[in-house]
Amino acid sequence: MVDADSREGERTGVSRRSFVKAAGASGVAVGLAGCISTGGGDGNGGGNGGTDADTDTPINTEETTDEITLQWAADTRVAEAEAEVVQALRDAGLPENIDIDILAGSQVTDNRQAQYQQWLSGGRSEPTLLMMDSGWTIPFIARNQLQNLSQSLPDELTSTIEEEYFEASVSTAMGPNGDLYGQPLFPDFPTIQYRKDLLRNAGYTDEDFSTWATESMSWEEFSRITREALDANEDIENGFTFQANVYEGLSCCDFNEFMTSYGGAYFGGRENLFGPIGDRPITVEEEPVINAIRMVRTLIHGEDDEYALDGITGGISPEAVLQWTEDPSRQPFTTGNAVMHRNWPYSIVINGAEPSAENEQTGFGEDLGVMPIPYGVTADEAQYEGTGGPVAALGGWHMTMNPNSSDEQKQAAVQVLRTMQTEQFQLDMFRIIGWIPPRPSLLDSDEAAEVPIIGRYLDALKVAGENAIPRPVTVVWPQQSGRIAQEVNDTFAQEKSPEQAMSDLASQLEQIEQSA
Repeated sequence: MVDADSREGERTGVSRRSFVKAAGASGVAVGLAGCISTGGGDGNGGGNGGTDADTDTPINTEETTDEITLQWAADTRVAEAEAEVVQALRDAGLPENIDIDILAGSQVTDNRQAQYQQWLSGGRSEPTLLMMDSGWTIPFIARNQLQNLSQSLPDELTSTIEEEYFEASVSTAMGPNGDLYGQPLFPDFPTIQYRKDLLRNAGYTDEDFSTWATESMSWEEFSRITREALDANEDIENGFTFQANVYEGLSCCDFNEFMTSYGGAYFGGRENLFGPIGDRPITVEEEPVINAIRMVRTLIHGEDDEYALDGITGGISPEAVLQWTEDPSRQPFTTGNAVMHRNWPYSIVINGAEPSAENEQTGFGEDLGVMPIPYGVTADEAQYEGTGGPVAALGGWHMTMNPNSSDEQKQAAVQVLRTMQTEQFQLDMFRIIGWIPPRPSLLDSDEAAEVPIIGRYLDALKVAGENAIPRPVTVVWPQQSGRIAQEVNDTFAQEKSPEQAMSDLASQLEQIEQSA
C-alpha cells in the first residue's frame, strides 16, 4: 500500500466554494439512472406526437376545494415510499382534499420514456403529473406534448424555479423560446461507493477514506487499490461494478464519464454539447476516447486483453457489467460481494443504512465510503476545456404536466407543484429517498447535513456536482445515444477493436447529424 503523502500528487481535488456555480453552469441535467431513452419518438422534434391539447392555456391557480385524486407517474422507489412521500406533501401544505395516486414506473428510464410517449401521443388525460428524466424532456417539448408552465402559470411560480434552482437542471426543462415546461425535482450526481471494512483489510485507514471523499484518485490508483482489496478479502468476487448494458445509462453516463475523464468528447468539447447539429466536430475517434475504452476493457478482461491500457490493474470487474443497468449492478455490492460500485445517490441511501439484526446485509452503516469518480488525466492535461479530472454525469428528474388533463386536474396539480417547491418538502425527500434538493443553497444547510445516511456524504456529492458533465441533449440525441451504447458495448465485449468501433460510430453520428 502506498502511503497517503506519496499518493497526494496523483489526485485532483476541487474547491467546494465553487460548487454551486459549477453545477449551475455545467449544462444539462440527467437522471436516476440518469439516462435518456432511445425509444418513443422520432427524435427529430417534428409534430406534436398525436395530441391536440392546447399546451399554453392559463390554469386556474386558486386552491380547489373539490375532492380530487391526481395520478402521478413516478418510479418504484417513490411508490414503495408512498406513505412517507404523501405525508411529506401534507406536512409541506398540500390540502387534504387532493389525494395522490402514485403509479410505479420502471426504474429503466428507456421504458418510462416509451410509456410516456404512448400515453401522450394517445391523448390520455391521466396521469396528470409525470416524473420525467431531464435527458429526454427536450424531445417531448419539441413535440408539443407538455404543458407550457411559463404560459399557464403565474410568474411567481416559474420565477422561483428560474431564480433559485440549479441552472443546469432548469435548462433541460426549457423550450427553445425560453419557456419552462417542467419543475426540477432533483439533480443527480454519481459517485463511487466502497466498503471501508474491506479496504481496512488491505491496509487502508480512516485517514485515507477522509482524503478520498474530496480528492479524486486516478484510474490507475483506483484499479490497483481495488485489486489489493480483492486479494485481501478472498471471499469477495467482484472488485468494481458499474453499468454497461446497451441502454442510455452507458451513452449518457458511464461511458460519458470514462471518456471525459480521459479528456475525450463526443463533439469536441462542452461548447458543442447542444449543437449546432450538423456543424460540430465528431471526435470519438480521438486518442482520449480510445484510451478510455482500453481502460475499461482492461478492468473487465484483464491485462492480457489485446488492447489493454498500460498502468491499469485488470480483471477487477465482472463481464456481467455488459448486461447491467443500475439496480442489477447494485445487487452484488448491496449483498456484500463487491468492493467498489458506481451509482446514483439513491444507492447511497440503501447501502449506507445500518445492518439489521435479522439480515446483516441490509446496509453497511458508516463502513460505506463514498468518493468522486476517478480520473484518467487531469484537467490541465486534457485537450478540451472542461474535460479531464473527476467528471460525473449530471443527472436529474423533473415534474411535468400532461396537457390532455382536465382543467380540474390541472388546477389541483398546480397545488402539488407549489407544495413541491417548499424547502421542507425538498429536504424531506432528501431524507426519504436521497433526492438531492434542487436548490443549491439547501446543500449547505445544517438540515441537509443532518439527514440520516446521505448527509454524511455531502462533501463527495459536492465534488461530483462541481465536476458534472452533461449529455449532449439535442433533438437527435435519442438516435445518437443508442448507436453510442451499441458500439461501446460491442468493444467492451471484445467484439470490435476500440478503433473500429469508434470509426463505425463516427460514421453513424455524422449521418444522423447531416440528416437532421
